[in-house]
Amino acid sequence: MTLGVLLGLVLSCLFLLSLRRQSSERRKLPPGPTPLPVIGNILQVDLKDISKSLKNLSKVYGPVFTLYLGRKPAVVLYGYEAVKEALIDHGEEFAGRGSIPVFDKINKGLGIVFSNGRNWKAMRRFSLMALRNFGMGKRSIEDRVQEEARCLVEELRKTNGSPCDPTFILGCAPCNVICSIVFQNRFDYKDKDFLNLMNNLNKNVEILSTPWIQEKNNPKTEFTCENLIFSAGDLFAAGTETTSTTLRYSLLLLLKYPEVTAKVQKEIDHVIGRHRSPSMQDRSHMPYTDAVLHEVQRYIDLLPTSLPHAVTCDIKFRNYLIPKGTTVIASLTSVLHDDKEFPNPERFDPGHFLDENGKFKKSDYFVPFSTGKRICVGEGLARMELFLFLTTILQNFNLKSPVDLKDLDTSPVNNGFVSVPPEFQICFIPI
Repeated sequence: MTLGVLLGLVLSCLFLLSLRRQSSERRKLPPGPTPLPVIGNILQVDLKDISKSLKNLSKVYGPVFTLYLGRKPAVVLYGYEAVKEALIDHGEEFAGRGSIPVFDKINKGLGIVFSNGRNWKAMRRFSLMALRNFGMGKRSIEDRVQEEARCLVEELRKTNGSPCDPTFILGCAPCNVICSIVFQNRFDYKDKDFLNLMNNLNKNVEILSTPWIQEKNNPKTEFTCENLIFSAGDLFAAGTETTSTTLRYSLLLLLKYPEVTAKVQKEIDHVIGRHRSPSMQDRSHMPYTDAVLHEVQRYIDLLPTSLPHAVTCDIKFRNYLIPKGTTVIASLTSVLHDDKEFPNPERFDPGHFLDENGKFKKSDYFVPFSTGKRICVGEGLARMELFLFLTTILQNFNLKSPVDLKDLDTSPVNNGFVSVPPEFQICFIPI
């Protein structure tokens, strides 16, 4: 027997064993497309538009199905009922964080976003407590956001109404809010240290570790310098990029739909006027503006599949057995773009959040920050920033597009992990 024939037999045996093991495993899991050895179902998923792929697969396999992304299975939750049943009704069992190899290598399972188990619970609890101590949900943090909104307006005035790409400036504002919380100081947008921080969000935040360094002799503590550094890094990364992207997308949509912008500015004139800064108390008196902000977040679908979850124990879910550690992908798109809750979901329409009397209408399907145990820690801060930044901008500027409105494309550049708006230019015309 030649070496080539022997090698072929070995590979064939390994291939058959792989298929047998996969087949046995698949019998217990929800249904799904037949995976190929090693690569799984990767060829059946359009990585540039994962949401569309999941929608098509759900039509065939139902609201709970299995995909193999490589050799490991991932259970997909599609639609409001499936997402709610798993992440809320069985919140504890679905509270694990699924593995993302590139982040696992960088974060080592530390911090808030990519940690699990006892470590995640301790750091999330600590982070919420620390944010509250620094002013989350209190007037003091609103003052910080209002101050940053005024600084943002001054930076926008420097453009002198000329066309500009707002990406950098809109990134500075939310980052400075986090700086003011963590460092008790904001920075000039051209400050070298601040620019370095913008480029290295996971570095230079060791200041948070000093108050808990008595903990260095406790081998079981989660409050190590490294863990605290990654937790602070998570706050900067999550609190800067997602908010700045949403702000940028908001301005693009307000450019595209000037009739919406005009209604928001009319409400600003009526409720706030021109001589004081907007405050969070104003929001309850501004139903149309509130509806616009909700519709922006619903429409842009910033994180189509959120971050992957994982089950924390073996669980029987809808008559299927999902083993402990299995990755779970919750399609937020399927909830935010549900056509029964939001008629014509692909259309930008603030009416999705208004009742017949023009009052703001809440929806359980509004889940841009995810839902359940792993809901975004900074949801309250993000909602505050979006309202105060955008109303302050529209209080001080009219928005003008240097290109014809029909040429403005609002389709996301990438609908994989994050929906990013296309590049565009905007003119901020002082009122």
